[in-house]
Amino acid sequence: MAGRLEGRVAIVTGAGSGIGERTAHTFAREGAHVVVADKNAPAAKAVAAAITDDGGRGEALTVDVADAQASHAMIDGVVERHGRIDVLVNNAGYGIGGTVVDTTEADWDAIMAVNVKGVFLASKFAIPHMARAGRGSIVNTASTTSKVGITNRAAYVTTKGAVAALTRAMALDHVDDGIRVNCVAPGTIESPYFDAMFAASHDAAEMRQGLEARQAMKRLGTPQEVANAILFLASDEASFCTGSMLVVDGGWTAK
Repeated sequence: MAGRLEGRVAIVTGAGSGIGERTAHTFAREGAHVVVADKNAPAAKAVAAAITDDGGRGEALTVDVADAQASHAMIDGVVERHGRIDVLVNNAGYGIGGTVVDTTEADWDAIMAVNVKGVFLASKFAIPHMARAGRGSIVNTASTTSKVGITNRAAYVTTKGAVAALTRAMALDHVDDGIRVNCVAPGTIESPYFDAMFAASHDAAEMRQGLEARQAMKRLGTPQEVANAILFLASDEASFCTGSMLVVDGGWTAK
């Protein structure tokens, strides 16, 4: 039986680890040729190699999504090699702590450049190719913080709110081009980001217990669970979804 992305060309940014890595593997298992894009070249190569070893089709690409020239080259290079782009997953991003008082201007600009400008740039350069083909699917990684505020994450929360708003704007702007634009909103997910937070904590076990307690399901999510949601939005199974946010948070924001 053919996979849900059989024969399609997909770019996943931030695919060197975490949610992006699992999404790349999931897409490959569903028949896509996956461009594993990440700023970390060894990580991108390792994921692409693992996909190939598993019988899939993957290629590594080193890119800083905040750099317009690099992003443009990424999109044009994929089209030159494969003739099209069917799916773009704008997943690259990171988080920082701090209130608006604590956050430096440099840190604010840096996180905006990756988390928001990165989505803008890759989409800007990919959409014309999708429009010429008359179809395409873009999935952005937002966050539950697009819906609710949390303390001490002012810059991060702002970026994810912007991603959700940009998703809706692009969906309406390009629906007549046959392009669907949606986003996922992960909750607290097992990831290198939280691994680093646990490692820096004076009591990692207590911190984990606190995070688990705020989830209705009383556990953290997995990157695979978010990847499954991204796959749905990217595939034709979500053919009537555009401008949508799919929340994957174990019931956290339902409370």
